[in-house]
Amino acid sequence: GVRYNKLFKMLIDKDLKKTEFAKQVGFSANTLAKLSRNETVSLDIIVRICSTLGCTFDDILDIVPDTDFQKRWPCSCRR
Repeated sequence: GVRYNKLFKMLIDKDLKKTEFAKQVGFSANTLAKLSRNETVSLDIIVRICSTLGCTFDDILDIVPDTDFQKRWPCSCRR
């Protein structure tokens, strides 16, 4: 899964409202709702967010391992 907590903290730190930021970046209310629910969005949206904020994707999101997937496909590279 994905977590956008870093993005929303960054918006708070920059005193940006979510809806104003969505308009600035150019994405819909539906996409904003997906971000708020920690759902995946297109890479294009992530790139536009990062370009607007002057950051990289690891500054705005965390990838959280999917435990169901890991149970089905164990990876020897994880410790």
